[in-house]
Amino acid sequence: MPLVSDQSRLAAARRLFKQVGDLINARFSVRLWDGSMVPLGERADTDFHIAVNAPGALGSLLRWPTYENLLLLYAKGSLDIHGDLIDFVAVAREKRPKDKLRKLSKFRLLSQALPLLLTPADAGQVEHRYQNDAVGRKESRRDNKEFIQFHYDISNDFYALFLGQEMQYSCGYFTQPDNTLDQAQHDKLEMICRKLRLEPGERLLDIGCGWGGLICHAASHHGVRAHGITLSQTQFDYATAKIKRLGLADRVTVELRDYATLEGTYDKIASVGMFEHIGIANMPGYFRKINTLLRDRGILLNHGISRHAKATKRAVRKIRPERRLLLKYIFPGSELDNVGHTTDLLEICGFEVHDIEAWREHYALTCRHWYRNLMAHRQEAENLVGPEKFRLWALYLAGVSIGFADGSMHICQVVATKHGAKGPSGLPLTRADLYR
Repeated sequence: MPLVSDQSRLAAARRLFKQVGDLINARFSVRLWDGSMVPLGERADTDFHIAVNAPGALGSLLRWPTYENLLLLYAKGSLDIHGDLIDFVAVAREKRPKDKLRKLSKFRLLSQALPLLLTPADAGQVEHRYQNDAVGRKESRRDNKEFIQFHYDISNDFYALFLGQEMQYSCGYFTQPDNTLDQAQHDKLEMICRKLRLEPGERLLDIGCGWGGLICHAASHHGVRAHGITLSQTQFDYATAKIKRLGLADRVTVELRDYATLEGTYDKIASVGMFEHIGIANMPGYFRKINTLLRDRGILLNHGISRHAKATKRAVRKIRPERRLLLKYIFPGSELDNVGHTTDLLEICGFEVHDIEAWREHYALTCRHWYRNLMAHRQEAENLVGPEKFRLWALYLAGVSIGFADGSMHICQVVATKHGAKGPSGLPLTRADLYR
């Protein structure tokens, strides 16, 4: 016989959420496990609601009120959010509930929620998590290939549900805010080629080439000989098949290879969405290696997510709880630099920096498209990767879109040339050619 009846739990939950609702007067509701709805404000919209699907979820949160516990409960389906996540956050923020919740009496809250506190949570771990050192700051424990394959080798079919026809897993370029995702990704590829000033016959290296979109576009539209490298087996397989399908095998090649082992000389080098995987401690070596691969006056385009500069080394090394969750469940081994430090390292490693362009709001739009594409294919995604992994990825894509829209995350394209000898850079005096 259960220690506490379900009616007692329901009554406690209703008291709890009435107290919260009276305080925050929000525009969303809570649906309890018996199907009843508790509005959290006078104008609560039932289209936006948090579903508590198991009474143990509330008790678990009261006993262990952490970001990770909240994420685990969501991933396992004990908690759910109904309504578009990006729109839901906008609605939830309207009345600044965080500020008001600080006034909540913890003693009163716990005393009213006693039946919930005595309810055990459903057992079970989230299976989709990185098992080893997800931070990867110690080089001896860092496995770049394992990090990459955890994130990318989920399933090409899964990524195809939301990335668009070019399978571009990096920020699109929206010349108009209402452009389609496919148009934005085409325009991104073209803008990168223009910034690299590609000429027919030149040798282009794409470090972290993904599914082969840039190398194929550059060869098809700009006549270069392109070589891409990746550490993802599924990306390599897809890119290899794409090159063959497009009849580009005489001009485009791809390897499953670490950048550190590369040799040869290239006229132009692109690194798009790869930089986040390097780790700050490894960035000087990364740029020194690129310098050895690039001809003098050759152009490098480095496209990567960045963060705000920090005042102290301690602040740089600090990992916020939500960031640690991203490392553990989605993106192990990743680390964000600030663009000022990136350009310092480029100059130290023998490059001349010419242009820095921020694409933050472009990435907010891109991730919004990705999230909504994934939601539109929810059943297919769950069939491919399971409900747990689907939930984690939906939350990740929505959260990243919100982060870029807010300005807590940034992304920059940096164009630099190898400056091996004194004299002109070789670039045009203006950037008018980029926009013709």
